Amino acid sequence: MHNVSSTMKFNHISFPSHDVSATAAFFVRHLGCSVSDFGSSKILKRHDFDIVVEDATEHAVQWPDNFHIGFELPSAADVLAMCEDFKAAGVVFETDVIRHLRGSRFFCRIPGGVMVEINTREDAAEAYRAGFGRA
Repeated sequence: MHNVSSTMKFNHISFPSHDVSATAAFFVRHLGCSVSDFGSSKILKRHDFDIVVEDATEHAVQWPDNFHIGFELPSAADVLAMCEDFKAAGVVFETDVIRHLRGSRFFCRIPGGVMVEINTREDAAEAYRAGFGRA
């Protein structure tokens, strides 16, 4: 039997926001996305996946404490530089840069409330540099 999951790729993530425009603007300004309207929601495009920001102005949104989406940069210097850029832009931080077994990282809250992790595996323990244990 052919294992079709071996050909599967990540396609998109969809999450709610009370401020769709501000959430989308963050992704465009800081994370290199392009944006298009989808009714009252937005679709953010990256080269390999989409982010759908759903309009939740009529709904309660409550994020689990540890829910987040992560973006990986090539180096620890890049993580530090993005952290400084975010600080200058007034982004709300959950942590400063953390040296972690899986590499340097920081967590912040973007408009709309979702937590974002910015990380690198450049300075991760050897087991995590090649993708083993990637999360």
